Amino acid sequence: MNRFKTSKFKNTTPKIAKKDGWINNVRAGSFSCQGNHIKASSKLVAFNTEQAGGGMLGLSSVKPGSDGQWTVTQISCHSDLMTDMDFSPFDESLLATCSRDETVKLWRLCDPELQQPSGPELTLRPGQGRLELVLFHPTSSGLLAVGATKSPLIWDTSREDTPLAVLEQHGDQLQSLSWKRDGSLLASSCKDKMLRVFDPRAQLTPVQSAKSLQNNKDSRILWAKDDHLLTTGFDMMRSREVRLWDSRKLSSSVSSASLGTSSGMVIPLYDDDTGLLILAGMGDTAIDCFEVSASEPHFSQVSHCLSDFSSRGAAMVPKVALDVLSCEVMRVLQLTDSCIVPISYQVPRKNSNQEFHEDLYPDTVGTTPAMSAEEWWKGGNKQVEKVSLQPDKQSKPKAAPAKKKELASVGSKEDPARGCSTSSSPLSTPSSSSSAAPSRSPSSTSGLSSGFLPSPSPSQNTKAFQSLLGPTSKFRHIQGAVMHRDTHITNLRGLNLTTPGESDGFCANRQRVAVPLAISGGQIAICERSQPGRLPDTALNTIQNSVNVVDLAWNPFDPQRLAVAGDDAKIRVWLVPEGGLKETLTEPEVILRGHTEKIYSIVFHPLASGLLVSSSYDLTVRLWNLEKEEEVKVLTGHQDQIFCMAWSPDGKLLATVCKDGKVRIYDPRKSTAPVQEGPGPEGHRGARAVWVCEGKFLLVSGFDSRSERRLSLYSADSLSSGSIATTNIDTSPSTLIPFYDPDTSVVILTAKGDTRVHIYEIVPESPYFMECSSFSSHEPHKGLAFLPKSECNVRDVEIAVGIMLTKTTIEPVAFRVPRVKKEFFQDDLYTDTAVSWEPALTASAWLSGSNGQHKKISLKPKDMTPVSEAPKEAPVRKYLPSSVYLEEKTDEQKKEELLTAMVAKLGNMDDPLPQDSFQGVDEDEWDD
Repeated sequence: MNRFKTSKFKNTTPKIAKKDGWINNVRAGSFSCQGNHIKASSKLVAFNTEQAGGGMLGLSSVKPGSDGQWTVTQISCHSDLMTDMDFSPFDESLLATCSRDETVKLWRLCDPELQQPSGPELTLRPGQGRLELVLFHPTSSGLLAVGATKSPLIWDTSREDTPLAVLEQHGDQLQSLSWKRDGSLLASSCKDKMLRVFDPRAQLTPVQSAKSLQNNKDSRILWAKDDHLLTTGFDMMRSREVRLWDSRKLSSSVSSASLGTSSGMVIPLYDDDTGLLILAGMGDTAIDCFEVSASEPHFSQVSHCLSDFSSRGAAMVPKVALDVLSCEVMRVLQLTDSCIVPISYQVPRKNSNQEFHEDLYPDTVGTTPAMSAEEWWKGGNKQVEKVSLQPDKQSKPKAAPAKKKELASVGSKEDPARGCSTSSSPLSTPSSSSSAAPSRSPSSTSGLSSGFLPSPSPSQNTKAFQSLLGPTSKFRHIQGAVMHRDTHITNLRGLNLTTPGESDGFCANRQRVAVPLAISGGQIAICERSQPGRLPDTALNTIQNSVNVVDLAWNPFDPQRLAVAGDDAKIRVWLVPEGGLKETLTEPEVILRGHTEKIYSIVFHPLASGLLVSSSYDLTVRLWNLEKEEEVKVLTGHQDQIFCMAWSPDGKLLATVCKDGKVRIYDPRKSTAPVQEGPGPEGHRGARAVWVCEGKFLLVSGFDSRSERRLSLYSADSLSSGSIATTNIDTSPSTLIPFYDPDTSVVILTAKGDTRVHIYEIVPESPYFMECSSFSSHEPHKGLAFLPKSECNVRDVEIAVGIMLTKTTIEPVAFRVPRVKKEFFQDDLYTDTAVSWEPALTASAWLSGSNGQHKKISLKPKDMTPVSEAPKEAPVRKYLPSSVYLEEKTDEQKKEELLTAMVAKLGNMDDPLPQDSFQGVDEDEWDD
């Protein structure tokens, strides 16, 4: 009997979610890779984004938050294009990603509203070149199929060093992989037009293969029911098609269906329970649904859905997340350029919102693995236990015995800074990585519930947590926030996005912002902070530097003077009129000549007025006295590109980081050669340095040997010993630029093109780096410059204020510490701050050997009381057992007291009733 004639799915209807049900602000990228660009678990949605060259992962949730909105966040995963991803079928939070950077990474993800992990739980390095595909095994935990350019690899993640098997090399680029549902076989399609079926445990060569595809362009393969395979691709006439194959005979297809002419790859999504096949064409607005059968007709079209947007990818939500009471049999997430559109496939039924229709929902595979990777490799063929989707039959998680919970807590820990659990095993399930300690209260220990006792010290709980988790920063809950739009400068056009990596890209002081423009002549826009709003569409008055700008910096002691380094090896100093530019400036105030090649960067001295240092391609560092308009020192010793320079807080020493792998410290007044030298970052992509902890340490932001961004801390007294502490941040090609606040010892880091701002407190002893909450901007920023501490609003507990440059706007950003008693001055956060906008001495005095230091001032407003002097609150009293205060009474005494109380409540029975006092009428007054 042909089941298609009476198919219960023939009337399945696609329903596109309303706009308020879309996941917006996704910024999907359009990349040439073999992945689906989007994957979903029952809880999370992961997708490719265009940030960081495609190495950034976008993350959202399948269901909206409590406010009905979706939160979208980004995670920097790889240093190159992320080519594919896959969620574990047994852990809704475990995601595998692969990339052209030749790595596979496993991530333990959290709810998008929480801070995500800063790094992967596991990194695999197959050494097979760029990777294109990654796929979890359907029945075994910890088992992956990885697609290199021409070879599939089978990998047990518990064995990080080598794969279990490297299957036979294909004749051309591998295009897709698919596990059979029982996990026994692996199928592949390749650009050499071959279909192959492997039994990886039996042999490394295919058990079935045939050159069956008609075109070598963008083929996809999936296992269907009854040993059948599905492929999508192109025929000889370059029309798109879908074909059904018998995996035991690949020489010819069982059936095919044409999908029309279009150049985009077709993404197939197949549901084994219903036999429904979704086909989404890349770049198309149409999404087709077919029912597939091993008997005639093999392909029956069920629906043709037209979306408002072109597809950039598509994913199917797991069955356990479906709304079964609405007869939803499939849900597809369509990835578009700017949003994710959910499309629900529902079967029309009477009482569809009231009943569970068993005929639509056969038992489906559960989420508990049948065996381990090792068991599978040794020949195991256990299958995943099936579960019912009927709401009242779905199993609830069982509470683990106390001993098991204790064991699980050894292998996992809760990270309070991130709000999610981190596990020592990358494949531990959520249930095994969480444990709850029973709470003890006074009432639970005594069994009684009355009486009073003063509450314990408020700090006792905090101390208990600290003893378990180690030291934590009082800035760990710091919050970054973009200030109100009234403070923004908008309609900024023609921004120069090609400034060298050694430059911050722009600079700002308390009065104005200088932004290089991509206009011939090295033009620089000067935007007055006192004049926010929309810039005119007409041309702006600018500084015409005459040559391309490579770096620029405001004089810290004169907000009207701007130093600009050009690619002609000259430094020009410009004087900006009070109130801003009224006309275009073409003549600099000073031109400094001395370098023989292009300049890298320039930095003003932190204490001495008119003292500037510059680095160049000529491998020298030169000091300039702007008062006398002359070069005064030439520092040597560098063997390669100079990444950065940083003055010590007392202005005596200058640190540099070089591409030759060295960190150097100079005492410019004593020697032109470095006084100290030590090993720098392992990676050579770029670096930045800043002095921390009162100049006792040097913090270097760079890359490790695997191109992961890393922070390294050096003792300023012993560079040759190397770094004393390091911490890896993430993977991204841009160098993190640090800003250090000496008052709080907080370092804020971000990079050009990033969306995330990382924040750490640096301490001079272990653990050295204390991670705080991070801040994420809505779009990639082009730079972040910070203002003096006097710009902070202490009433809002701001500890830093920055200026964020985006593609078209300049936006102030405040970093605040949440506090309850904001009406008091938080003197534990605000020590007296240095007056860094006033010089401590002149350049000539410093060069002659004098030293100085900034005077300090308090930021406390006159009308605020320090929180340390706030009135102490009376201790809160809590109920405790009455036996603490009352004597025990006998049962007879208690009974007598109870009866007495009841009688008093009821009153005296001999008392007259209220109605007895009412006045009535005589009998003869009644009407007959």
